Amino acid sequence: MNDLDNAATGPAAEAEPLGDGTRAVRAGLPEPVKNEPPLPGPVFAAHFHLPGDVEGPYTYGRDTNPTWTLLERAIGELEAPGQEVQTIVFASGMAAVSAVLLSQARTGDTVVLPDDGYQALPLVREQLEAYGIRVRTAPTGDDAQLAVLGGARLLWIETPSNPGLDVCDVRRLVEAARAGGTLVAVDNTLATPLGQRPLELGADFSVASGTKGLTGHGDLLLGYVVCRSPELAARVRQWRKVVGAIPGPMEVWLAHRSLATIQLRAQRQWTNALAVAEALADRTDVTGLRYPGLPADPSHKTAARQMRGFGSVVSFTLADRAHAERFMAALRLVEDATSFGGVRSTAERRGRWGGDAVAEGFIRFSAGAEDTEDLVSDVLRALDSAGGKG
Repeated sequence: MNDLDNAATGPAAEAEPLGDGTRAVRAGLPEPVKNEPPLPGPVFAAHFHLPGDVEGPYTYGRDTNPTWTLLERAIGELEAPGQEVQTIVFASGMAAVSAVLLSQARTGDTVVLPDDGYQALPLVREQLEAYGIRVRTAPTGDDAQLAVLGGARLLWIETPSNPGLDVCDVRRLVEAARAGGTLVAVDNTLATPLGQRPLELGADFSVASGTKGLTGHGDLLLGYVVCRSPELAARVRQWRKVVGAIPGPMEVWLAHRSLATIQLRAQRQWTNALAVAEALADRTDVTGLRYPGLPADPSHKTAARQMRGFGSVVSFTLADRAHAERFMAALRLVEDATSFGGVRSTAERRGRWGGDAVAEGFIRFSAGAEDTEDLVSDVLRALDSAGGKG
């Protein structure tokens, strides 16, 4: 194994397991060198000095970069502590999604997707079918994908699903997939590595958008893939090389810098999300409330068995489009934006995009790191205002 392989692979089992906060602040850092920074700055290089034979970890900027190496190591340490894993970073979450699906499936293969997942998945389905790959779909809830799994090359799981927040039993699906020789990829964007570890649940790939909770500041686009198998990882890495879906070194460095605070951010976001969900549960003007952390949520029992935290996103429905738009306009601390997982709370009327099977009054709410009382108060005040009580 060469230096690059070692750099992109997670550490061997540790003598003493570290807590998430300790691991996060030290993840991926190089060994200390006197007079050097703890986290080296981004390496801007299209090419590297390469006399003689082609050897060594860094040759050309589309293939490798030292800044990628450190972040890939860091993500691997969070996604699969103590395991030997391979991590590949991408220019966006969709670049990572596409790389797994299109590097593993061939013409004539079958892929199983959720029919209630991220709204770009139908675009991916179109591309897969254009390449002669058969696609089957089923909802996330109730492990419905089991019914369409037979003979598939790859099963794509999104849990919790976006934006509906349904949860499936990853272990159960993996067991069924293994019996049929099917690979399993889990989209871990909503949960983050702190909330869920798909590889520990048996998945072959953990895939995520690093744009969201992983980095948490809404200032960069990033994606990643983590897997245990060097052979599977090599296909994904080759796809990145061929397509050129590489991240810029500045974005990668910013992501690594931001990763150090993931536990601090996540703890406050999860606390706020639960508090908002609990407050919404008492409202007669709110229907369809979903948050896996609520004991009454249909997904709670399954989520509690496999998740270590329930995420920052809450979804609910107001009476109609006009009601939802009045609510959004009345919010003072919550930004009207389409992303989630950031330190500043965001929300949106999801139906404005089209593509999601949601009601016109459906709201996807992402809790940030504001003081809990301030955030809950703002949400309740906006609801009162939207309903004519303000």
